[in-house]
Amino acid sequence: MPEGDTVWQVAHRLHSALAGQVLTRADLRVPRFATADLTGRAVLDVTPRGKHLLARIEGGLTLHSHLRMDGAWRVYAAGERPRGGPEHQIRAILGNAESTAYGYRLPVLELIRTAEESRVVGHLGPDLLGPDWDPEEAVRRLGSDPERSLGEALLDQRNLAGIGNIYKSELAFLAAVTPWLPVGELAPEVPARLVATAHRLLDANKERPDRRTTTTRHPGTPLHVYGREGRPCLRCGTPIRKAELGDRVTYWCPGCQRGPDGSRDGSRDRIRDGGRDRSQD
Repeated sequence: MPEGDTVWQVAHRLHSALAGQVLTRADLRVPRFATADLTGRAVLDVTPRGKHLLARIEGGLTLHSHLRMDGAWRVYAAGERPRGGPEHQIRAILGNAESTAYGYRLPVLELIRTAEESRVVGHLGPDLLGPDWDPEEAVRRLGSDPERSLGEALLDQRNLAGIGNIYKSELAFLAAVTPWLPVGELAPEVPARLVATAHRLLDANKERPDRRTTTTRHPGTPLHVYGREGRPCLRCGTPIRKAELGDRVTYWCPGCQRGPDGSRDGSRDRIRDGGRDRSQD
């Protein structure tokens, strides 16, 4: 699932291509909204909210999408053939005189009233890359369930919005604790430092083509632990390990990070809202 900095980049590309332009082509290929006609309306802005994308359209409408694991938006010049996958995977087309945006494999696509956006994003915590960023509130939410594992608490978008599986592993490493450590067992100063690091990293990476959490410039070392199973830790040389936390793969260094490992996953089940897991929305 894309991290918040990736979604920010997607929103930026869509905004640059669509905002301020009148739609000359609009096709929503989902049964519920297939008859919606947005042509002749201007796109006002495209805004990221955590991992959600909100394309606000003239007339008080918002096209809400979420990429989840496989979704993607691609932008091409008007008349250019799209190359994001087979045509049957296209779920949305938004075009103007200069550019056309194609939404591929979008698992979430709905047209809502702009005034009702809170229905789809109101549950989110402070957005790491948004104007509502509030580090103190993020720290409070992160610690609201002391028995929950740090990894699950970081992934829960109701605590702070924008962290995905890569940053979960990297932030735990930088905090020198394993993702399975209960939040309540963190040293008092760690949550605030961890939240500040999360904001710094996502902000630094939002305009980079390749994500980086390390300061080393050696080739092939942009990340400390994620995706590096069996390779030596960049700090202590201990082989990086991989295990499951909930339903997510997790990487950590047994030499640098204190706390329980993947064989003792004590994380609690995610809280479900209305029968649907919203912790990672």
